[in-house]
Amino acid sequence: MTTLFEPTRAGDLQLANRIAMAPLTRNRAPNAIPTPLMAAYYTQRASAGLLITEATAISPQGQGYADVPGLYSTEQLDGWKKVTHAVHAAGGKIVVQLWHVGRVSHTSLQPGDAAPVAPSALRAQTKTVLLKDGVPTFVETSTPRALELEELPGIVQDYRHAARNAVASGFDGVELHAANGYLIDQFLKTSSNQRKDDYGGTIPNRARLLLEVVRGLVDDLGGGRVGIRLSPVTPANDVLDAHPQPLFEYVVRHLAPLGLAYIHVIEGATGGARTLEDRPFDYAALKAAYRAAGGQGAWMVNNGYDLPLAEQAVADGADLVAFGRPFIANPDLVARLRRGGPFNEPDRATFYGGKEKGYTDYPTLADS
Repeated sequence: MTTLFEPTRAGDLQLANRIAMAPLTRNRAPNAIPTPLMAAYYTQRASAGLLITEATAISPQGQGYADVPGLYSTEQLDGWKKVTHAVHAAGGKIVVQLWHVGRVSHTSLQPGDAAPVAPSALRAQTKTVLLKDGVPTFVETSTPRALELEELPGIVQDYRHAARNAVASGFDGVELHAANGYLIDQFLKTSSNQRKDDYGGTIPNRARLLLEVVRGLVDDLGGGRVGIRLSPVTPANDVLDAHPQPLFEYVVRHLAPLGLAYIHVIEGATGGARTLEDRPFDYAALKAAYRAAGGQGAWMVNNGYDLPLAEQAVADGADLVAFGRPFIANPDLVARLRRGGPFNEPDRATFYGGKEKGYTDYPTLADS
């Protein structure tokens, strides 16, 4: 029987095991520039089969939180090169998550204090993070403006440019963040997309931007170095779709021919309940739709997985299992899972912002 600790492939990536480190925003990149401390953080966790970086802005417009990294300036690329070099020296594989937050931003984080952009001019009923005197502070998002039709090709190009920057920085691939109520997800879902043009209304129209971006990434990098993250029913950042099952089955059927490295699916509410009574969803049917359409990419599952759940998921056919918060407090999570524990508890007060404390100072089994 296949186990969590056996090697596998995800497109062009040969992975040492089936454990992925999920993207985790930590707000420790001042001026959006990755630091040596970030290199240490990821290197500590390089025993994962695949590291997926914290979400990383593709452009200044794509920024939505204080001190999150970017992938559009020379200084940022130089910082990321130190991260990828250190992870590779430790034997790890790392991809960067490409992020445009859309409406989940604040004017103070936007170039020229401009309004954030979105499919429609609807403010997200959620909060973002600013730093005030070095202290993370949660504030309401700003009201966005609707993107003009002629702006959308530029958004696609921003994603493609960031992906090329990622490869130049030494990343093994990229993951498109199309989940959790950020820009791509805002276009997908009916609650945030009220457009009347070719990017709104019908399922094919709402999925159009996602597919244009993915095809551009595949053209530039090859499908085997491109993954995508989806969250069919999460309420994160105030998004809801009236009919998520046909929407996401349409999406994966159209992703199937592109030869992607993997599909990364958040089951339930991101960081919360794995099933939602008011938002039922059949994840097995989603995977079946992808496979029936010829999709060969690795299938990655995510949300609230512990060792027994992960072992069962792999036994049931998942190719990869992503762990998020357990990796915050357990840099050697792979070894701890193999042993069945013990596991360090994370310090929630240090999740966002700060320096070494709660970031690179968690003990390993070797320290015990």
